[in-house]
Amino acid sequence: MNTMRKLDSDSPVEALSALKRFAQTRPQVERCELCSAPLEPLHQHLLDRKSKQIACACAACSILFCDQDCGKFLRVPREVLQLHDFAFTDLQWEEMMLPINLAFFYRNEEGCMTAIYPSPAGAIESQINFERWNEQWRAHRRLIAMQPEVEALIVNRVGTEPMYFVAPIDECYRLTGVIRTRWRGLSGGTDVWVAITEFFQDLKRKAGGASEVRHA
Repeated sequence: MNTMRKLDSDSPVEALSALKRFAQTRPQVERCELCSAPLEPLHQHLLDRKSKQIACACAACSILFCDQDCGKFLRVPREVLQLHDFAFTDLQWEEMMLPINLAFFYRNEEGCMTAIYPSPAGAIESQINFERWNEQWRAHRRLIAMQPEVEALIVNRVGTEPMYFVAPIDECYRLTGVIRTRWRGLSGGTDVWVAITEFFQDLKRKAGGASEVRHA
């Protein structure tokens, strides 16, 4: 059975709401959130393993805090990869009973697959039985290689051309922030759908030439 619940304040994924800052104007000079050193425009993001919040970090702090035994943080990877040889069928998607054609899937620290869909109220966790799709998932080398907690499969089935990306978890937070801050009324309004389209165009740009080669 597919059961859905709004993530409460104690749920790790509720920390998505803390990432509203990704949808807001950033300071002109960003600083490391661990040591306050100035940051380059392209810098490391770290995932706090307990709170599930994202921190911007300098290179030194990312090494110091991630390379210790049982480190407090995990490095969030930067690679975005568009998949052209993986897709959920219409029947599979319908069986998930997700109320929106946008969702992301990631493995938690115990290795269990979790489905999340963004909503105007924030991120909603959907409890789905993935056993029937395990074989399909295991057949794809990049999905098997996804790093727990910090990488996700982002699925966009809005429109006529579904898109699938393996992306850093902070991109999922960014999409959630876009929907949460821009949704208006029952249908969302024009602004949010333009922003969602721009988000996926940006993902495609980031993927660039790294798109997954089709399997024979």
